[in-house]
Amino acid sequence: MKYTVITGSSSGIGYQTALAFAARSKNVILVARRVAQLQELKNEIHDMNADLDVVIKTADLSDSEQVHELYDSLKEYDIETWINNAGFGNSAPVAEQDVQKIEKMLRVNIEALTTLSTLYAQDYSNKEGTQLINVSSDLGYRLAPNAVSYAATKFYVSAFTEGMAQELREQAAPMKVKILAPAMTETEFVKTARELDDFSYSDNVQKYHTAKEMAQFMLELYDSGKTVGKVNSESYEFELMDPIFPYVSKPTAK
Repeated sequence: MKYTVITGSSSGIGYQTALAFAARSKNVILVARRVAQLQELKNEIHDMNADLDVVIKTADLSDSEQVHELYDSLKEYDIETWINNAGFGNSAPVAEQDVQKIEKMLRVNIEALTTLSTLYAQDYSNKEGTQLINVSSDLGYRLAPNAVSYAATKFYVSAFTEGMAQELREQAAPMKVKILAPAMTETEFVKTARELDDFSYSDNVQKYHTAKEMAQFMLELYDSGKTVGKVNSESYEFELMDPIFPYVSKPTAK
């Protein structure tokens, strides 16, 4: 039995991605902090297909010890796809931002993603049919006011993931490494970033995608031979493309 791991699967893109992969008869491992939402998702998947194995793992990815414990707890499973979707944002000028919140964001968006990507690659990079997909952002390729720190974390995710994809390609490793870069998406993101009790996308945002639409884009990226799946920040069209950042290949021996 093979499994797809999805972090941050208690809501938003992660939740819908789990449903999308389950619709393809993929066994899933659901990772998040909120067990009630994970149980709800598990029930929804079993209503769709009772034969699928759905594993719930609760973890706070801002705690490095829990990150390692999470990975160690999955050693018994054959993981064909790992999706690092967990992350959150912040909306404030750098000089006014909450330092503790930013430190937590760095641990989740950068440290946990890097650790889990590295551990997964160590165990699976030479296995055919495996994929690692890291979720960045349109702001992983451009900067915006009041989101500088968040964008910087996503620049890291984009650069790290693109570089990892190029590195494994040079090594002729069979694992495929890809990056999904959403633009504005109807999730809990804005509420968390701005610390709001509620937020209406239809009332406040001119262009956005639903989490379900982004999950379908995730599948398009999964099925493709491209490295980057990115929402165009102007047209809001989803585009599949080769790596964007320059990569200096190793010189060939003469």
